[in-house]
Amino acid sequence: MKTPFTFGKIAIDKDFTDREKETERLTRNFVSLTHTILISPRRWGKSSLVTKASNIAAEKNKSLRFSFIDLNNVRTEEQFYQNLATEVLKVSSGRIETIMNTAKKFLGSFIPTITISPDPESSFQLGVDWKEVKRQPSEILNLAEKIAINSRTNYIVCIDEFQNISEFENPEAFQKMLRAHWQKHQNVSYCLYGSKRHMLMKVFTSPSMPFYKFGDIVFLEKIPAPDWIKFIAGRFTETGKSIGNDEAALIAELTECHSYYVQQLAQQSWLRTQRNCNRNIVIEAFEDLVLQLSMLFQTITGELNNNQLNFLKAVLNKVEQLSSVSTITEYQLGTSANVLKIKKALINKEIIDIQNDVIEFLDPLYKYWLRKYFFKL
Repeated sequence: MKTPFTFGKIAIDKDFTDREKETERLTRNFVSLTHTILISPRRWGKSSLVTKASNIAAEKNKSLRFSFIDLNNVRTEEQFYQNLATEVLKVSSGRIETIMNTAKKFLGSFIPTITISPDPESSFQLGVDWKEVKRQPSEILNLAEKIAINSRTNYIVCIDEFQNISEFENPEAFQKMLRAHWQKHQNVSYCLYGSKRHMLMKVFTSPSMPFYKFGDIVFLEKIPAPDWIKFIAGRFTETGKSIGNDEAALIAELTECHSYYVQQLAQQSWLRTQRNCNRNIVIEAFEDLVLQLSMLFQTITGELNNNQLNFLKAVLNKVEQLSSVSTITEYQLGTSANVLKIKKALINKEIIDIQNDVIEFLDPLYKYWLRKYFFKL
């Protein structure tokens, strides 16, 4: 029997949980061609949400075409342009001959080459002369708009891990160029999202940055526990098994409503259940899951220096005044200036996040592992 819980891949149909308001908001933005910026930590379900909203929007408006671009492994402008052009061309037609003609029509000056792939996931790869692209980047940056006008359609270009453009050479100049082109498009809108919240915040909310007020900013929150309880119980019931509300609530509590881990722990609990899931099954599944991740957690911890580890210990001990003289002395944090450096380093490593002066661990299972197995608090 197929497991009723999904993690590590796009959740669709019944696997998709809640997010009704966010889905409606994104769908409305897509249909109205409103630029959207979606910000949340890693593994909170951004990609699943964008996919869900895009499917609904495409049903509402048959002229919409969606291009999905992942910048996870993209570190240069050349790679960016190649990915952008390839993915936009992919959805321009279902026939490779038409795609090739479209490429020649709108990118003819680059003499593009198209390599056909036997892999249905990639289908083809576009090759262009990078020297020519550097001289005329507008040809690719305006490609979606030109195709949309020519085909009388509208394009939504969805770019995941958008914060990676900050790693490019001269990132602000590149962002200025993107903004200068994209803000003029009337038949294309952009949905930009990623997992490094602090980097995205800088790109989109700082008045000095080119993408300031570029579009509607959506801050994704955690799915509330009551919604998770209903979802978990329902999925158990659909597969002929049962779980009480208390046990479903325990799954949400142990994982701190972290979407990825809720689904994973629910799956592990479901697999261990013959008919009725009880508290012991959930706790056993949780402890096994933490131990499975222990080697990864050891690696993460081994890359931290003593000051950073001492800081995390203070956070786990719920110390509020982390920059006070007594805290700095007790936890050997150096100086108040050093505390700021520690915070910045841990944010960059995606171990913690700070919202409204509240420090949170981004990975609730790492937090649990540190407390129980590393610091033994």
